[in-house]
Amino acid sequence: MPKLKTRKAAAKRFKFTGTGKIKRRQQNRSHLLEHKSPARKRRLSNMMLVNERDADNVRAMVPYA
Repeated sequence: MPKLKTRKAAAKRFKFTGTGKIKRRQQNRSHLLEHKSPARKRRLSNMMLVNERDADNVRAMVPYA
């Protein structure tokens, strides 16, 4: 059985917790920040967990994480 390749784009975007959950950054924090409130920008800076329905796809893209 050959080794599985890691999708490098996915490896850079996702981090795995010690319990096996997957963390991701939130959207809407890259540009057009002038009109967003500081509280909203602070809230968007936090990491978020990947939905359990999407977790299997992410694990397939990063097989050895």
